[in-house]
Amino acid sequence: MRYQRRFLGLAILLLCVASFSYAEDYDLQYFLSKSASKTIELSKNEQVELFDRIDGIIGRAKQIRMKLVEGIQTGEMDIRYQDGKFWISKLENDQESIETGIKQIKLLREKPAHLVAAINLFKSLKDLSSNFNAYNNMPGFSAFVGDLAPEIELWADPVFYKLFLIPLAQSKNIEKAPPQKEKKPVPKGKKK
Repeated sequence: MRYQRRFLGLAILLLCVASFSYAEDYDLQYFLSKSASKTIELSKNEQVELFDRIDGIIGRAKQIRMKLVEGIQTGEMDIRYQDGKFWISKLENDQESIETGIKQIKLLREKPAHLVAAINLFKSLKDLSSNFNAYNNMPGFSAFVGDLAPEIELWADPVFYKLFLIPLAQSKNIEKAPPQKEKKPVPKGKKK
């Protein structure tokens, strides 16, 4: 009888977990497949999830940045002083990119049609991706960075750029030239 109750409890637990796993999950793979498809329009829920996922990636980048700075400053990583100064300056640039990204996400959550915020967020993601790829090439840093660098790049380029930035720019119709005014002929002066 005791084993039957445990089995029943385990079965109920498995069913609960399975029901959560069948809920629509907006992960990187979902957005990559969506960007590869011909329908590029995002629903409001998908936009919110996209901003949440990018915010999560930026949060992870912030944590890794703090670990790298701490490791360099405490001497945990075997880096010469000059190299350490160089990498600290790179990590300070990352802090600016992270702060800019967080501000732009906040702006986009309030006003999803804000084109300048979307462009700034894209630039921040590309800068982070570039720097984290450079960190991945350093033996002491690669253990901290792991696969975050290519993940940031995927969130930036095929996902955010193709699914959000390009449709937003097209909806703004940026390429539309302003109407040109007719020029009035200039009266010629009389010659003496």
